[in-house]
Amino acid sequence: MKIVLSYPPLEKGKGTPLLGQNRQFQWFTSPTYIYPMVPAFAATYLKSLGHNVVWKDAVAENMTYDGFVAFFKETEMQMLVMETKAPVVKMHWEIINKLKTIKPQVLVVLFGDHVTAFPEESMTNCSVDYVLTGGDYDFLLANLCNTLEENNGQLEPQKLEPGIYYRTNGKIENTGKFVLNHDLNILPEIDRDLTHWELYSEKNGNYSKIPGTYTYASRDCWYHKCTFCSWTTLYNNFRSRSPEKLLNEIGNLIKNYKIKEIMDDSGAFPIGDWLKEFCNGMIERGYNKKVMIDCNMRFGALNLDEYKLMKKAGFRLVLFGLESANQSTLDRISKGVKIEKMVESCKLAKKAGLSPHVTIMFGYPWETEEEVKNTVKLGRYLLQKGYARTLQATIVIPYPGTPLYYECLEKGWLETENYEEFDMRRSVMKTPIGEEKLKEAVQSVYKVAFNPEFLFRRIVGIRSWEDIKFFIRAAKQVWGHLTDFKSE
Repeated sequence: MKIVLSYPPLEKGKGTPLLGQNRQFQWFTSPTYIYPMVPAFAATYLKSLGHNVVWKDAVAENMTYDGFVAFFKETEMQMLVMETKAPVVKMHWEIINKLKTIKPQVLVVLFGDHVTAFPEESMTNCSVDYVLTGGDYDFLLANLCNTLEENNGQLEPQKLEPGIYYRTNGKIENTGKFVLNHDLNILPEIDRDLTHWELYSEKNGNYSKIPGTYTYASRDCWYHKCTFCSWTTLYNNFRSRSPEKLLNEIGNLIKNYKIKEIMDDSGAFPIGDWLKEFCNGMIERGYNKKVMIDCNMRFGALNLDEYKLMKKAGFRLVLFGLESANQSTLDRISKGVKIEKMVESCKLAKKAGLSPHVTIMFGYPWETEEEVKNTVKLGRYLLQKGYARTLQATIVIPYPGTPLYYECLEKGWLETENYEEFDMRRSVMKTPIGEEKLKEAVQSVYKVAFNPEFLFRRIVGIRSWEDIKFFIRAAKQVWGHLTDFKSE
């Protein structure tokens, strides 16, 4: 089959939409592009099975909508595949309906966290042909395409894997609840040329050195209990590729693409024996001297010796989700960790020579102004003292389909149920202090970048021209974030 995997341009939006590989959603004023790992696996896997695959990320290419429509008209294809998220799903419905009037014979497939939570909604509101649910949509897409090709375009539902929604005689049907039982090790290494890795190699705040790229060791987080995370709908069963598979991929990225930094975007990087085998492999192969590794990690998961091993293995940035400085909030959102352990983890990672990055959120409907100030204070403290090298602050969103979303429906906390407003730059939950003060809190954290102590630590840490370039890129990112959360 001729298959196009695409992110159409969204000109009605408010900046650059973070869609692929993003567990929440935010429009970014300063363009940021995250390599969409599972769609990239899907494109590569389909190609390995003999399908003709085209990758068209019109967002990252900065293509106009008219340009995308022209591409759609001119390109022969049998299937168009798109990832969607709640705040842009209505835009995608409009696009699908428009494209279907141009080429009704082209099959359209949607996947992602939102349609996993509410698959029938998209089937009802647009002319999409198939919805793939769950996080293994690379495997489901391959199954769907193979089934269609083997049967000359005719659907045989009994041959489809669980988790696929389709239409029969105008009626919405499905193959049952998705099952995450696929062996990730059978997937071929991502074809970086096919998926245009260069689109995602520079405009990303995680990279201190460029070109950078992404890997994806695991699906997705071995904890997977946080009530606000949109990917709790996708991944309820943690699985990893083997350390050797990831090491081989890194070797290829170093040799063939001259990659200087790699962000592994597993929700939480594997720990225990897996982590030790991987780190030792990085050291034994000498990759630790050629590339830097960044990853997501949970507070309290590792001790000082393990952080030191990561540093020796080439790790640089470790991303932690702090979310709030109030224990009662952490308990309510099921973070499963104590404030003291969070601060201790930052200090240990810093002591080992790593650069901790922390994320915090404001706007919980139960938090008072004093509790918001607690989080601001802790965020600024970690940055000023150098325990955290960087920080991201946003407004918490009860992403549709998550436990927090259903709690909001039950307790009447939502200010709006319009998906388009579910952007981490604004509050959609009723709060005791109001949206303007929440934005002020976010900006207050980011303004620590102008604090003399913080600036001094960053300046004395400069060791090379690349550090200076990273400093400049980081300054632009901070300014973009300040713009993102400016008052109306």
